[in-house]
Amino acid sequence: KRLTRLILIFLLLMLGLVIFANVRISSHTRERVYSDVKTIPYNKTGLLLGTSKYLKSGQINQFFENRIVAAVELYKAGKIKKIVISGDNSRSDYNEPQDMKDELMKRGVKAGDIYLDYAGFRTYDSVYRMSAIFGQQSFTIISQEFHNRRALYIASSLGLDAVGYNAAEVSAYNSFKTKLREKFARVKVLLDFAFGKKPKFLGEKIQID
Repeated sequence: KRLTRLILIFLLLMLGLVIFANVRISSHTRERVYSDVKTIPYNKTGLLLGTSKYLKSGQINQFFENRIVAAVELYKAGKIKKIVISGDNSRSDYNEPQDMKDELMKRGVKAGDIYLDYAGFRTYDSVYRMSAIFGQQSFTIISQEFHNRRALYIASSLGLDAVGYNAAEVSAYNSFKTKLREKFARVKVLLDFAFGKKPKFLGEKIQID
């Protein structure tokens, strides 16, 4: 009975922490997300958050496709001039930033306007490195809204001025696992700041012309 009681208390505490983290992040970023390219303010640089191009089935990942579309919309509308693609390149056969760059160039984004961040292993790292490595204090984050909210909270907590441009959402069936993980990722953000966690890699600074 004591063990059962302890497990129940632990589960209730975890549930409370998940609810608190999600309410806090949503409420703090409500005014910073945009879905209309006409109303979003201008920033010189956009931060395109990486994801895999293909699903395990071999099909195109709609999170990838929709983020590419959103980045091109901003670029062609003149709402950003440069794009930093931050993603995972921890294996030689897996390169999120390069895959995204190739796709952007196919759709008219100039190679000279694209910068690659290969050490964006986590959203926290990607946002942190925009200031620490790329020298950007103000920028536009490009991803789906639920992801933008977390990234914007990170930016705000780091003292950075960012807005988010929402890429089109993915069907509930194909996004269920991702959105479930997001609930716990928001808890991780609060813990990262509570314990002063820093990115795994920094490196030399890169100047955006």
